[in-house]
Amino acid sequence: MASVRVRVLVLDDYQDAARRLAPWADLAGVVDVDLDVRTNHLDADELRVALAPADVVVAMRERTPLPREMLAQAPNLKLVVTTGMANAAIDIDACHQRGIEVRGTSGLRTSTAELTWALILALSRHVCAEDRAVRRGGWQHTLGFELSGARLGVIGLGHLGEAVARVGIAFGMDVVAWSQHLTSERAQAVGVTAVSKAELLSTSDIVTVHLKLSDRTRAIVGSAELAAMKPTAYLINTSRGPLIDEAALVRALHDGTIGGAGLDVFDVEPLPLDHPLRSAPNTVLTPHIGYVTEATYVVWWRQVVEDIQVWATRSEDQDVDLLRLL
Repeated sequence: MASVRVRVLVLDDYQDAARRLAPWADLAGVVDVDLDVRTNHLDADELRVALAPADVVVAMRERTPLPREMLAQAPNLKLVVTTGMANAAIDIDACHQRGIEVRGTSGLRTSTAELTWALILALSRHVCAEDRAVRRGGWQHTLGFELSGARLGVIGLGHLGEAVARVGIAFGMDVVAWSQHLTSERAQAVGVTAVSKAELLSTSDIVTVHLKLSDRTRAIVGSAELAAMKPTAYLINTSRGPLIDEAALVRALHDGTIGGAGLDVFDVEPLPLDHPLRSAPNTVLTPHIGYVTEATYVVWWRQVVEDIQVWATRSEDQDVDLLRLL
């Protein structure tokens, strides 16, 4: 019996990784995949056209929102697979109401912590500025900031915050942490000290944010928090852009309220060409690459294919396989 043709739309695959890393051949005899990979970010009109014929949509993290009104433009859509096991950009309720299955992938959990330290080191040792200077013929223009003995303030001591904190300890830093529900016992288990938010902000040489975005954490670092920081302190965000008041941060950088910022996430992504952060002083900016590693992508794309296979082979009278089901 011939395989059923399934039109799979892959969104925001900037590295064209789906063709190279996903084992589409594993679906042979299960479904005949008609693959539509978009390596650029689609605007709303382009997305409506792309969604119209799709049976399956693969969403790369939260790069493209899929709200109820956009899902309505996809009359054939039966399955959405998101890389990761949470995606705030997808209207899960609207999917369920329309009978669209939503699945996710797991993956590795250390790459974002590694990038956090890349940003910290780039800022503290002026790596980007010195690189540009050397290429122009210059030599030794800055004085670096030594991490040993300095204070690292970790806002959010979950899995990623803990991984970042442990590296800080290895560097010989004094590591403190705060979150709304952090206990002294949890902090002690990691080897750090729980402090108040006010103390963390006012005494830390580096403040790094590792929280999930929600109504209670949005703009958790705003004008007042930035003003409380040391004028030499660095602010790092590899979690979600809206955790920090972006306009307040731009002002603080230009006014010298803080020493600098290392950012991998932004309110609007991709970052608009005319965004003021692009020209803000003392910044290191990366394009949301905390999770963008070969090892993570290999796991994600294998599981994307597995999710499609589970969906395609499950008969309607079978119980839903809860593995990676959102």
